[in-house]
Amino acid sequence: MDTKPTKKLEKDEQFLDHTLRPTAWDEYIGQQNIKQNLQILLQAAKERNHPAEHVLFYGPPGLGKTTLAHLIAKETGRQMKITSGPAIEKVGDLASILTNLSPGDILFIDEIHRLNKMVEEILYPAMESGILDIIIGKGPSARTIQLDLPPFTLVAATTRIALLSAPLRSRFSGGVFRLEFYSEKEIADIVKRSAKILGIALDADAIGEIAKRSRFTPRTANYFLKRCRDYAQVHKKDLDKKTVFLALSLLGIDELGLSESDRAILTTIIEKFDGGPVGLNTIAAATSEEEATIEEVVEPYLIQRGLLDRTSRGRVVTKKGYEHLGFEAPTTQEKLI
Repeated sequence: MDTKPTKKLEKDEQFLDHTLRPTAWDEYIGQQNIKQNLQILLQAAKERNHPAEHVLFYGPPGLGKTTLAHLIAKETGRQMKITSGPAIEKVGDLASILTNLSPGDILFIDEIHRLNKMVEEILYPAMESGILDIIIGKGPSARTIQLDLPPFTLVAATTRIALLSAPLRSRFSGGVFRLEFYSEKEIADIVKRSAKILGIALDADAIGEIAKRSRFTPRTANYFLKRCRDYAQVHKKDLDKKTVFLALSLLGIDELGLSESDRAILTTIIEKFDGGPVGLNTIAAATSEEEATIEEVVEPYLIQRGLLDRTSRGRVVTKKGYEHLGFEAPTTQEKLI
């Protein structure tokens, strides 16, 4: 089987994602507080002729953590080396990366919460003192050598900050920043910018329809924009509100941005467990979804939309959740916590 066309499509998709990524602070929409703090941090470091201090970004996927890392490298005019927590399996892997950095380089570690604990401990002195401690040999003949590292800036990202150890979090002296979900207006501005870059003509109503369903997340908005473009191209239609509605309906996305799996989870809680409360592991078993997927991907948006509540006794579908799915809400207060 010829896999070349598939590989080309994947490469083209990655190229599009890279093209849509902002390359200047003015192009980065949203997260104003973080942008202002970073601009001050980088400007101060530049005036002192020092590398910027280490920074950590956390928040749900698709909000722009990697983009901020690229902007930091762009702003400082430095090279950025990119890796991830799972990719650094051994101490030697980290040592190889750190010793190959040039002075002032940016090291970006994505999903840093998945770092091996032994690797994490080697990272502490590297971040604090610019020293790499390596143990050579085993047993009584083992000895420790110290290598001086070039000054560098560690930029890290995680979707699960609770899994980061306190000692590691405390070493991000430049700041720990939480990325918030975007407003509908900000998402609309992002869609408008992406459409201009991709050469897509769409009206304000179509932009608003994509923004409304994008789960307040830029990555999702850009994904929907590309799929709507494909639908309009194949069906020879103008990319208006009706075309967006048809394209996203085909993807199973409703007017609130809920996917089929989102609706299935809410429906299961209502039909099988009388709307809750019900535990996470029970929901996972009933829907054949992984607990981590429900807790990290599905739940946050449902809670933010006011469709689901997470209580000490379990998950409960709200009155709004009942109404959105077309069910009659229970009248007892206990079921509508």
